[in-house]
Amino acid sequence: MPRAFITGVAGLVLAADERAFLRESQPWGFILFKRNVDTPAQVRGLVAALRESVGRADAPVLIDQEGGRVQRLGPPHWPKYPPGAVFARLYEHDREAGLKAARLGARLIAHDLEQLGVTVDCLPLADVPVSDADPIIGDRAYGRTPQQVAIIAQAVTDGLMDGGVLPVLKHIPGHGRATADSHHRLPVVEVDATTLESSDFAAFRPLAKLPLGMTAHVVFSAIDPVAPATTSVKMVREVIRGFIGFDGLLMSDDVSMGALSGTLAERSRAALHAGCDVVLHCNGTLDEMHAVAGESPLLAGEAGRRADAALAARRRPAALDVAAAREEFAAMMAVA
Repeated sequence: MPRAFITGVAGLVLAADERAFLRESQPWGFILFKRNVDTPAQVRGLVAALRESVGRADAPVLIDQEGGRVQRLGPPHWPKYPPGAVFARLYEHDREAGLKAARLGARLIAHDLEQLGVTVDCLPLADVPVSDADPIIGDRAYGRTPQQVAIIAQAVTDGLMDGGVLPVLKHIPGHGRATADSHHRLPVVEVDATTLESSDFAAFRPLAKLPLGMTAHVVFSAIDPVAPATTSVKMVREVIRGFIGFDGLLMSDDVSMGALSGTLAERSRAALHAGCDVVLHCNGTLDEMHAVAGESPLLAGEAGRRADAALAARRRPAALDVAAAREEFAAMMAVA
């Protein structure tokens, strides 16, 4: 039985000590970054090695492939994709064209990933940015109203699912209002709960049936003045599972990020205690990976049910004329 964590690894191939760690610790899944990517053949080999190390052919392999600033696969082997704001602009000019482009772009991303054996994309975002927020979300967002963000996020979800790739809804319950980049320090949002419910949180409610979600390392002081959503029992229970109604597998954002405090063991323990089903650790540092694994229980009970349901949601890719789809998508982007 796998344990309740997802891990990165250090490089382009598995080192012997990493392979031994993975075999013993049995993470539920893996996540790839640019440091793990060179050529298509190399990525396919690494993905196969990761699954072989845990003896599970269906072990999920994740990647952040949004487009724009957040794209782990890129030229010369993979296309460059636009950020979410491009779909937002097109949508605001022509609603049908914006949704079609968002879905087709995601379908093409899914094709790229499926060819490598990557089965999960950390997309879509439902973050709703505001004018004075930190630019970490910025042009990654699908608009500035919760309604538009949710509609475009659903189109992106549909494109990924059509291509046999599972989506991850992020960053629950919203990173758009944060005035700091949680990679470096802890953002604190000091806005009343009514405003949050009608804006930030509202974008996630129509997407509550997605199979996987990722938390935000953000403090919402009106609800929990101390702990970020990732490690807040109140935020997970009352907002993410309650108000938003999300019942998919909930993973933390990367617990090695600067927003969190304490040791890696303490951070992992806090996230799981708060109600995250799975801890995400990304940087591939082996001693940190051991610390996270040491706090991660077997993936059982409700967390296990959600994990099984997430994997079961993945579909066989629908037929796609890739060349024609790329040509159509390029034409859409030329007028966006």
